[in-house]
Amino acid sequence: MGDFASAIGIRAEEAAIVADLKAGSEEAYAWLIGEFQRPVYGLIYRMVSDPADAADTTQDVFLKVFRGMKNFHGESSLKTWIYRIALHEAANRKRWWFRHKAHEASIEPVESADSPNLESAISEALTDHNDSPFDNVAHLEVQRRVDAELRRLPEPYRTTLILRDLEDMSYEEIAEVLQISLGTVKSRLTRGRQLLKERLAPYVRAVGAELGLVSPDEEQVLNAPVAGVGRRVEVMP
Repeated sequence: MGDFASAIGIRAEEAAIVADLKAGSEEAYAWLIGEFQRPVYGLIYRMVSDPADAADTTQDVFLKVFRGMKNFHGESSLKTWIYRIALHEAANRKRWWFRHKAHEASIEPVESADSPNLESAISEALTDHNDSPFDNVAHLEVQRRVDAELRRLPEPYRTTLILRDLEDMSYEEIAEVLQISLGTVKSRLTRGRQLLKERLAPYVRAVGAELGLVSPDEEQVLNAPVAGVGRRVEVMP
């Protein structure tokens, strides 16, 4: 009963926020940006791989959210609605990039002094500051490799893994965002994790001992949810 009451309370609170947003409340829009800007940017960055493009696309997402709020009727949660818009805009940005920019620039992310670096932010958040300088470098190297291999996974596995293992969304939320069944969510996760495990296995074998990735059992290290936490490469089958 407690969980049910809590869910009702959350829905009622969201309904009140949506009503304020539709009424044009500046406080409600400030809350919306504060609540979703960082996770939306992180999601888009992992899709488009370029900080400047991710920042521009994030702005586009919130413009569409603001303009489309009058058409939001609560068929899904506010979060899944916003994430659905974000994924759509990220896909549009990627298509535009390949048509107009791919022949001009490297596909590797370009760090900008004016743009937030999600990879560094994640590494900073996940790093134990009692680690040695070598440990800190190892953490960042592992995170970069996991991110790089994740970007190379084919769709729709990559998006499903990002939403579940990096954005920590529930199966039900992912099904709403992607508009697919729960069974499809689970099958994509299983296949995506297996593909990522296969891509990371040679790297773990090559540098695992040096970076402390394989201890004591390589299979155990590779068989856990996706994350570059500490010096563990985590990929659940």
